[in-house]
Amino acid sequence: MSRSNKVVVPTSKAALNALKYEIAAEFGLTSGAYTGTGEDTEFAGELGESSGAGGGQCVHWSALSTRQAGSVGGEITRRLIAQAQSVLGNYQ
Repeated sequence: MSRSNKVVVPTSKAALNALKYEIAAEFGLTSGAYTGTGEDTEFAGELGESSGAGGGQCVHWSALSTRQAGSVGGEITRRLIAQAQSVLGNYQ
C-alpha cells in the first residue's frame, strides 16, 4: 500500500500551522534570537505574546530536538482526536 502526502483539505494547512505554533508557545519552544524568514518559521505576534516573553518571537524548528518537535506533533494529534471525539459524541 503506497502512502501519499496529498493534501485532502487545502484550507486546513493554515489552521494546522496556527495550532502548531500555539502549542510550541505553550511548551515554551519559542526563541526571540532567531530572525529567519519563511512560511514555516514566522511566528504570529499574538501567539508569541502568550508565551510571556513579548511579541515577535518565532520557532526555529531546526534548533529543536527530535523529542521537542515530536511533542508538538503528538499534542496536535491529541487535540485533533479530542475534537473529533467531542464532535462525534454530539451525534450519539
